[in-house]
Amino acid sequence: MKINIPESSKKRIVIVGGGFGGLKLALKLARRKEYQVVLLDKNNYHQFQPLFYQVAMAGLEPSSISFPLRKAFRKNKDVYIRVTEVKAVHPDRKQLETSLGICNYDHLVLAIGADTNFFGNEKIARLAIPMKSVSEALFLRNRILSDFEKALSITDFEERQGLMDIVVVGGGPTGVEVSGALAEMKRYVFPKDYPELNTDEIDIYLVQGGPQLLQGMSEESSRKSLEFLTELDVKVRLNTIVTDFDGEYVHMNDGETIRARKVIWAAGVTGARIKGLPDGALTRGNRIRVNRFSQVAGLEDVYAVGDIAYMEEEAYPQGHPQVAQVAMQQAAQLAKNFSNLHREKELLPFSYKDLGSMATIGRNRAVVDLPRWKFQGAFAWLVWLFVHLFQILGVKNKVFIFLNWVWNYVTYDQSLRLIIRPRVPKSGDVEVEP
Repeated sequence: MKINIPESSKKRIVIVGGGFGGLKLALKLARRKEYQVVLLDKNNYHQFQPLFYQVAMAGLEPSSISFPLRKAFRKNKDVYIRVTEVKAVHPDRKQLETSLGICNYDHLVLAIGADTNFFGNEKIARLAIPMKSVSEALFLRNRILSDFEKALSITDFEERQGLMDIVVVGGGPTGVEVSGALAEMKRYVFPKDYPELNTDEIDIYLVQGGPQLLQGMSEESSRKSLEFLTELDVKVRLNTIVTDFDGEYVHMNDGETIRARKVIWAAGVTGARIKGLPDGALTRGNRIRVNRFSQVAGLEDVYAVGDIAYMEEEAYPQGHPQVAQVAMQQAAQLAKNFSNLHREKELLPFSYKDLGSMATIGRNRAVVDLPRWKFQGAFAWLVWLFVHLFQILGVKNKVFIFLNWVWNYVTYDQSLRLIIRPRVPKSGDVEVEP
């Protein structure tokens, strides 16, 4: 069975993934009107991943950082969106196998992103909490709030510690930002919501396997982020690896054991898997090897952009960093090359322009590395706010996020601490597929 998509005299570009790279490419191609564009994603919305942690910390609602894909293409007649899961690619037949059926393509672009890397530890993969989607961020929010509700009725100190203490694994931007947000909730929010609890008992641990935080950033930013977290009373463990987690205790390679029921895993990513690609196209981290034109090694008319793509250039002999800017720049360049291909012009190789890196560690605390200068503190925090607000899709989302940030800053309080659980259908209820 084929997916019901109208046939066209135009060549069809199928894009798998509506993240930063896939959405950017679809938007660029939609303006050029040279191809029929099909965008496939398992969700019907784009997710703004850098703010997942604010959803998890009850600072923002999921709808504020999500944007309906169909809304972005209402005026584009040659763009078709299908909500489906891609199961396999068949390059020899130029077909995709999906949960809705077969999808033919003339050109295929894989923008499938990356999954959480648990480094082969199945127990940790089963019990730890990742943050690679809005639903996972909501799950974490529910767990934190539910455990604090339970802690109110626990008299045993050790058992209460297990409910209140939190371990964050991974000292990259996500781990640092989550730890800072948790520390601010401990300082400003939990004492008001749970006056019966001694919030001084709450311990927040950040465990980093390397010798410094934010390893992709400057030493100055790394050092300052550690200083900021220490000021917020986050217990940072450098050169330490989490070896096991059984749901009650976290075990580390230095012999230390922490009683905690929540482990937030932000320790790394691995490329999302898709069946049908030749072994020679895959490289370390399960990324797809591409040339400077984003073409997948050994395949015709198949491309990859974003976190899943491994592209070497002189300045990046080990591949580009897996960040949103790379995905968006690769997508923009690929859109130009598709236009050149249509006009039978020469294709242009991709070169990454590093626009800088940044991370926030709570209010008035952030670190920013730009190509020409670096700065930290309150000004860096304002820059971080402006940049992320500017990147959010939709005027409504921008307004809602800005108002939430202003309210949180003035009142020292997030107003979204709701435990929202999915309803489990009872016997006799009509069950609807998610």
